[in-house]
Amino acid sequence: MLIPAPVQPCSTYGVLAGLDHIESEIRGTRALGGGGMRGAVSWESISLQYSRYGSWSHTCGGTLIAPQWVLTAAHCISSTLTYRVVLGKQDLSEDEPGSVAVGVEKIIVHEKWNSFLIINDIALIKLAEEVQESDTIRASCLPEAGKILPNDYPCYVTGWGRTRTNGPLPDILQQGLLPVVDYETCSQWDWWGSYVLENMVCAGGDGVVSGCNGDSGGPLNCQREDGTWEVEGIVSFGSGLGCNIAKKPTVFTRVSAFIDWINEVGAPSSAPHGLFLPHRWSYPDSSVSFLAENQLELRTRHVAIPLLTKIKAKKAELASLIFFVGGW
Repeated sequence: MLIPAPVQPCSTYGVLAGLDHIESEIRGTRALGGGGMRGAVSWESISLQYSRYGSWSHTCGGTLIAPQWVLTAAHCISSTLTYRVVLGKQDLSEDEPGSVAVGVEKIIVHEKWNSFLIINDIALIKLAEEVQESDTIRASCLPEAGKILPNDYPCYVTGWGRTRTNGPLPDILQQGLLPVVDYETCSQWDWWGSYVLENMVCAGGDGVVSGCNGDSGGPLNCQREDGTWEVEGIVSFGSGLGCNIAKKPTVFTRVSAFIDWINEVGAPSSAPHGLFLPHRWSYPDSSVSFLAENQLELRTRHVAIPLLTKIKAKKAELASLIFFVGGW
């Protein structure tokens, strides 16, 4: 039996424009990595795009949580790139009514983000201007601090990630039903083991439906008992062996573990203008290896042994972990 999520006010974030009773528009599901279909709800997802050779390319997802703030993953951010945020889109290849592209004023990466340990994979983007809510653009609600979803709780991932392992990035927004896998299960040795921490949330793992490359930074949305949708997770990483691997669910940053941080750094004068990155971190860094074919990042977490030994130990599985970033 599912335990309904507690009913909490939507305005966890000070200026968040919440949604009180959203119709269950995304009940129709499909596999991310399992075939494209139109019909995914677009108001809760954004496309983070970077400029290259005079054009804009999708790289990650994100979630509007306030009129001028977007939540995404830290690993999506590069200090060398120029970004914009596109909201209200269903088809990235079409000029759709109601969609807007907004510049970025500053990006705040969590000060304890560590690409080697894969911890604190969260960032906030302050838009250059506030966006107005509409039929195609709405802010998502944040969960209460510390909230833990029960095992098998139905949630949905959305994004423009690949429709299959090593497949193309779709133009049409994708969505998929990913039931939550609780920490006790996900941290078992034949699931994700010690790669998963308690400030993360796992979802999926059936070998059919999952996040995939290009979904990074996008939301894991779950519906409360009162009908309100909350963003419970931020797409972080998955298996380098493929997008749809049994017992390797998509791993998300658990938003409820970072509510205090969101409120603190999201204050009007809490960070300087421009890109703010912790002084201990640059991107890419020496702990990152790129797969030649698709430039996806390799991450391992064997801190206690030398890097060379670790690489040899992992030789049989070239990429045990990947971030679901797209492009670059």
